[in-house]
Amino acid sequence: MAALTSALRKLPTSIWMLGFVSLLMDVSSEIIHSLLPVFMVTTLGASALAVGLIEGVAEATALIVKVFSGILSDYLGKRKGLAVVGYALAALSKPFFATATGVGTVFGARVADRIGKGIRGAPRDALVADIAPRHLRGAAFGLRQSLDTVGAFLGPLIAIGLMYLWADDFRAVFWVAVFPGILSVVLLMFGVQEPELHESAKRVNPMRRKNLARLSFAYWSVVAVGAVFTLARFSEAFLVLRAQQAGLRLFLTPLVLVAMNVVYAVSAYPFGKLADEYSHVKLLAWGLVVLIAADVVLAIGTHWSVALCGVMLWGLHMGMTQGLLATMVANAAPADLRGTAFGVFNLASGLALLVASTLAGWLWDRFGAAFTFYGGAVFSSVTICLIFAAQFAQRR
Repeated sequence: MAALTSALRKLPTSIWMLGFVSLLMDVSSEIIHSLLPVFMVTTLGASALAVGLIEGVAEATALIVKVFSGILSDYLGKRKGLAVVGYALAALSKPFFATATGVGTVFGARVADRIGKGIRGAPRDALVADIAPRHLRGAAFGLRQSLDTVGAFLGPLIAIGLMYLWADDFRAVFWVAVFPGILSVVLLMFGVQEPELHESAKRVNPMRRKNLARLSFAYWSVVAVGAVFTLARFSEAFLVLRAQQAGLRLFLTPLVLVAMNVVYAVSAYPFGKLADEYSHVKLLAWGLVVLIAADVVLAIGTHWSVALCGVMLWGLHMGMTQGLLATMVANAAPADLRGTAFGVFNLASGLALLVASTLAGWLWDRFGAAFTFYGGAVFSSVTICLIFAAQFAQRR
């Protein structure tokens, strides 16, 4: 505990500010996203197919934008400006949800929100790596991820409370989401200082062959592991479905993600700090062991309380691994190519998530919920083998 506290004191102020920027934007986004599917179906008369298409196109757009924003941040030699643009675009999209009278407006706002996420993601992660001292990089990513996840569970809780107080007035609740979004942009603009290195660094064109060649085998190993890793961890929507199937009352289903994110938030920083002192390979493998345990519990659980235990194990796995993977990318990539490195990593992991979620849905429909989670456990086991195989090849 003393070591954790000491590391917190040593982290630069800008790392804390980036964490609170993420927290505020996640509160803003999750207030809306936790209610948006129901709003579209019940208020706007959208079909389930329309909801699925909107989400699919929006997430695919974010994946593509992440790569280009990372490359651009390396070329410009600056991260903060792009991060501000990304957060500002997401904040500006929020009022359109509150004023939407049709599915088209929601679609436009959702795509704009995801473009904003795509623009800010890789430059922000690269900025964390640039600001944090190398020996505290894991702690920095863990802290930012922890604060981000606090927003991810505060948002749905605020939405539930306001919907209860305001008699299910979706639009009034959506207007509340505008304010933390604006605050996140203001805090980023005035609370985060970009290192001088990027104010005067020589421009680099990441797309040149000689620069791409500087991304080492170690980096591409992390990308490969991250992609297979994500195949084992499909969308959290299946956690909600499993808990509902196991008897959790419908109006309480958002609490599934709250429970997961509480554990995630509490565990992200301690495990991020541990990544500065412990073998990354071993820590990642242990994270996958926890994911296997979560999958097994969710597969065998027939009561919602058992399913909730699996959900909490899932959150622990996220806390153990997400900041760690970001640290591994940052350590494996050259400083002037970190934006590109994070963009490519996010794209590979995002595409793997789309495949994993599609496969999980197919297994669910064809063989039942248990097979979905047993399949996740199998992929987790394969990923553990891949991790150690990559380490062995690198040592040779």
